[in-house]
Amino acid sequence: MWSYHPELLATPVPRYTSFPTAAEFGDSVGPADLASTLAAVDIDAPLSLYLHIPYCHEVCWYCGCNTGAANRSGRLAAYVHRLGEEIDLIAHHLRGHGRVARVAFGGGSPNALSPEQFESLAGRVRDAFACRDAVLSVELDPRGFDAPWAEAMWRQGATRASLGVQTFSPEIQAAIGRVQPAEHIARTVSLLRGAGVDSLNFDLMYGLPGQSAALLRDSIEQAIELQPERLAVFGYAHVPHLLPRQRQIDASALPDARTRFDQAILSHALLTQAGYEAVGFDHFALPHDALAVASRNGTLRRNFQGFTEDPSDILIGLGASAISAFPGALLQNEKNAGRWHLRIGNGTLATTRGLHRGTLDRLRGVAIEKLLCVGSADLAALPDLAEIRDRLTPFAERGLIAWEGARLTLAPESLPYARTVAATLDPYRHNSGVRFSNAV
Repeated sequence: MWSYHPELLATPVPRYTSFPTAAEFGDSVGPADLASTLAAVDIDAPLSLYLHIPYCHEVCWYCGCNTGAANRSGRLAAYVHRLGEEIDLIAHHLRGHGRVARVAFGGGSPNALSPEQFESLAGRVRDAFACRDAVLSVELDPRGFDAPWAEAMWRQGATRASLGVQTFSPEIQAAIGRVQPAEHIARTVSLLRGAGVDSLNFDLMYGLPGQSAALLRDSIEQAIELQPERLAVFGYAHVPHLLPRQRQIDASALPDARTRFDQAILSHALLTQAGYEAVGFDHFALPHDALAVASRNGTLRRNFQGFTEDPSDILIGLGASAISAFPGALLQNEKNAGRWHLRIGNGTLATTRGLHRGTLDRLRGVAIEKLLCVGSADLAALPDLAEIRDRLTPFAERGLIAWEGARLTLAPESLPYARTVAATLDPYRHNSGVRFSNAV
């Protein structure tokens, strides 16, 4: 289905959930930047909110998220209290401007909180932003999910959820520090369906230690049997020099690059044969789901949650390490939960890192997003178009891309190379020493 060109995949590249990427963030921005940006939001501008819960009942060895162990009830209660204060603080700075249409809880694991804590935060958001009709989604860990949590989601009107499944294989679960029997996952799915969730996502991974084609096939087939509307299937990124917890994973058992490529092919084939539509380079959705519809009609977008049908240009992040995205700025909260507590407790916004996006950065960002979401982008406005053409010569020679004037289009067989092609538009990546994940 796809031809393997290892030389084109040799350099790790970003996932481009933003442009510029977080690797370019600096400390030249602060609370005043977020305050002025919020004050400039138009009165009817569509907004999305993301609430970060940086805690898990059990921290998985592979995980790259900003999270820690939820081993003290007082720590969680204090975080929920402070997050409530930040909700009110952001609402105050918006002064009633903007229309919140989507609210997402992510982590970590939001269900590290008690159902009561989740409901208190969801209610506070709806009251502070007058958004009782907002679409509510929650990321969940099946290991800590139960009927009271499902009931809380039903009462709050949550209609979307994402489960961290990763693999159904018991031996691989043990190898990555995430043991969750298949019956627990199935029970969670049943509870969520009963609670009114009508768009359910599974996260699955390939490239895991000891993962064979047979084990990957089995996991995908078990996932298909549970009929989630969406799946995100991505390769494990082993970067223990950046994530010390990954040192617990046996690197000698990881599949090589060619095996990872073949596993990506297998995942794509199994899911599309089962009726899922490929969305972007690593998402899949059933034809009736809003994500598949957006992919077909050309309105697919990309943000910090991955591929999405969310049309908003403004995403406001709340909680420690959360990132807010505006057309002209990317602004990240303090990562350390203790220091984040102090800032919010003192009545100040918690921005400590980020950047302002100039006109050229915004043009490049739009082009990269179009390329990854639609498969084609007009690059006429980029001043380094000639250099980009040169960098893309190896892809053109292999039939992976095509040019029509200044319009760059990905060939159907170029899907595994989409991120690498996008990186040729990114001047920050040239001679960059920052380590990213493998493109496949």
